[in-house]
Amino acid sequence: MSPCSFATLGPNRRSALAAAEADTAMGRALELLEPQARRIEGPGFTGWLRGPADAAATVVVVPGLDSGKEEFHDLGTALLRRGLAVFAMDGPGQGALAATSVVRADYHRVIGQVIDTLGVRKTGLAGLSLGGYYVVENAARESRVAAAVTVSGPFRLHWDVLPPPVRDLINRRAGGEEAARRFAGQVDLSALAPRITCPLLVIDGGQDVIPGVTNGEPLARLAPHGRYLSLPHGDHLLGNARPDWLATAADWISGALA
Repeated sequence: MSPCSFATLGPNRRSALAAAEADTAMGRALELLEPQARRIEGPGFTGWLRGPADAAATVVVVPGLDSGKEEFHDLGTALLRRGLAVFAMDGPGQGALAATSVVRADYHRVIGQVIDTLGVRKTGLAGLSLGGYYVVENAARESRVAAAVTVSGPFRLHWDVLPPPVRDLINRRAGGEEAARRFAGQVDLSALAPRITCPLLVIDGGQDVIPGVTNGEPLARLAPHGRYLSLPHGDHLLGNARPDWLATAADWISGALA
């Protein structure tokens, strides 16, 4: 877990400040290291566009329930090294927007706004944790998505079985228990998976076992062009197994977008 994630996770009166400071730190770092990077904002999202202006494709990196755009630099770097542009974003209830917005199950509307604003020729999506659900929900509804990758994304949530810490976290991000229950009930890809027409890579860790969360194997099986990569020793987000999937995922989406 990154320091900025730790600072914003759980009951913490200063979590909004931590998220704002992480956002500021990323901006300052990019000013020095990648002055060509652009801050782009729109309805329900904010983020940084990095990489060559003439890139053949752009990958939108979508964080999870309790994470933000600052946390997945290794994935962004791997994609940049393959000549792709990368848009690392925060959406509703995430990162810099967590203090002023709530999570929403129809995240495809937000990613649609991102694609409209970027105006890119070809778009790929990479979603991490709950961001994996967001990415798939979008790929099933948005014909402009050319390829998608999910890492530790849920196929379905079962509210009554979720551990109390997870339910508490969704409560905070959704703005209350009633909204949280409604949100969790909508996280179900059973009907959407067969509608995904683009190539899809689903990555799971065998040690990522959270009660109430169905992992991605059914998604890969139901998606017409789904591929499943399961690493038995991997934990949630496979932070303990980065060398075993990161380059593979970057190569795969680069090839799918070529």
